[in-house]
Amino acid sequence: MAGGEGLLTPEDLRRSSDRQRVVDARRGGRHWQLLAMLLGPGILVMLGENDGPSMLAYAAAGATYGIGFFIPFILVTFGTAIVVQEMSVRVGAVTHRGYGQLIFQRFGKAWGWLSAGDLVVTNLVTLITELIAIRVGMGFFGISPVISVIAGVALVGISMAGGRYRRWERVALVLASFNLLFVAAALLSHPDTKAVVTSLVLWRPLPGGSLEVFLLLIASTIGATVTPWMVFFQQSAVADKGVTPRDLGQSRADTVIGGVLAAFAGIGALVVAAVLFSHHVDASQFQGGAGFAQALRPYIGQWGAAIFSLGLVEAGALAMVTISASTAYAMGEALGRPASFNRKVGEAPWFYATNLGIAVVAAGVVLIPGAPLLSISLNANILAVVLMPVVLVFMLMLANDRELMGPRVNPAWLNLLGGGIAVLIALSGTSYALIAAYNALTGRTGG
Repeated sequence: MAGGEGLLTPEDLRRSSDRQRVVDARRGGRHWQLLAMLLGPGILVMLGENDGPSMLAYAAAGATYGIGFFIPFILVTFGTAIVVQEMSVRVGAVTHRGYGQLIFQRFGKAWGWLSAGDLVVTNLVTLITELIAIRVGMGFFGISPVISVIAGVALVGISMAGGRYRRWERVALVLASFNLLFVAAALLSHPDTKAVVTSLVLWRPLPGGSLEVFLLLIASTIGATVTPWMVFFQQSAVADKGVTPRDLGQSRADTVIGGVLAAFAGIGALVVAAVLFSHHVDASQFQGGAGFAQALRPYIGQWGAAIFSLGLVEAGALAMVTISASTAYAMGEALGRPASFNRKVGEAPWFYATNLGIAVVAAGVVLIPGAPLLSISLNANILAVVLMPVVLVFMLMLANDRELMGPRVNPAWLNLLGGGIAVLIALSGTSYALIAAYNALTGRTGG
């Protein structure tokens, strides 16, 4: 603790003023104002996960298989995300500690550094794909790749200004609201409303075609909704915001609202791209996300394609802000250094340097002439699927640690559900890896 054990830090003082507003609203019975003040981490983590590779994964699913199977599957995956993130919120509110910090404290340095190292690598790969999405989206409007990438990094820097978590959160929430551009694009595609509604109620059979492609899209869709950075980010953001156990009702609502909004936006990306399936356009020809907007233009018009492209820019931009923050939180906790947006740059230089630094490194990689962009984006989600089961196991252990959580440990049914989610995520990644390896060894191109 800066300044000696038991002394309040500038971070504590800044957070306390925000908490006083929450206390006043609760005492005054202003329930909607209370909810509005406590909204933030849940909406950001869910809409932040609707990032560039995620929206391209949804679009690829729609263009490849139409609207039948994957619409209800998206709802299921966001349901699992809500389950996982509820545990993250609860542990953060009860302990006032980030996920990374608790791993170090409860399981030791070896597991702590392994978790932090995995997160940094995964986040770096993901940030590369976010900048690809920004570059692709802005490229539709004729903006050069260099300017697009610089703009993405600059946004991370702008979001950090102010020395207050509340200000950072407001910037991110404004960005998050534009994720619903994908819903607008879907409406411009004039979808068969009856078919969409029916698909929400009646889950159609597994689609045919290449088993490898199908499993890739399954794993990518899971990786588009349940990822390690989400656990690191939301638990640290809850602590940084100053959420307490008394706020859990509103914080759970925050997570559910975020999940519902993100599911609608994800379905929007799938529905708008399903027009390509209806017109028998081969989605495999799009080696970069830009292909989607160009291919969609004849069917949804210039405005629809432009909105889809702007959606990609927003998806990448919000994820840049939130994923960079999750890296800074994790590394600050690993190094035992101040890690909070409630500190100014001079008070937490490592936190802010890590936040901006990982974005700069990702930008440097993106500007190197590279590989097929769509393939990179989809496989970024696969990496998240591979690492997520370990993160979820640790989360289950923390949420069942009675010394930490007291009476707020997981109920038995939630442990069963969480364990089942971990197994299903592991199976999805393993199944795709085995089929892909088999096809590679036998020289086959499909399942």
